[in-house]
Amino acid sequence: MKKTLEFKAHDGEIEDIALGPDNKVVTAGRDFQCCVWQQDQLVTGLRWNENLPGIPDKAYRYQACRDSGTFLGLGTVTGSVAIHIAFSLQRLYYVKEAHGIVVTDVAFVPESRGGRELLAGNEAALLSVAVDSRCKLHLLPSRRSLPVWLLLLLCAGLIVAAILLLQLTFPGFL
Repeated sequence: MKKTLEFKAHDGEIEDIALGPDNKVVTAGRDFQCCVWQQDQLVTGLRWNENLPGIPDKAYRYQACRDSGTFLGLGTVTGSVAIHIAFSLQRLYYVKEAHGIVVTDVAFVPESRGGRELLAGNEAALLSVAVDSRCKLHLLPSRRSLPVWLLLLLCAGLIVAAILLLQLTFPGFL
């Protein structure tokens, strides 16, 4: 093996590391941060005090991480589990103390035929394992979205309404 890159990702030890698509790397460190990296460049990061206001900075620590390509799954030393959008780190799912103690690992259910059966119409499924000897399945419900045809119809309606409003406001507009 040949080292291709070396850089300081965290202050202190790294708790977990996961490789994602597009050569992205996700790290969870003892410095209370979770970071997404492209090569040696920080793409984005999470800190407890920024994402959960009112919680002391040293109360929680990210313990385990995984990048499915679309989502980032995280487990903490207090047993909490979260799912974020990978590129923006917007939190979509959070269960405080889903486990009684440290989450030791998380893994997304693959989108194979058996995995799709577990998903049952949900957008993602994350398994979490903890020191409490339990494995839990966390389901991320599908987000509602408008069909493209309905969006185009609404846009066309807005354009027609704007033209009619301009015609009524300024006679002779057309």
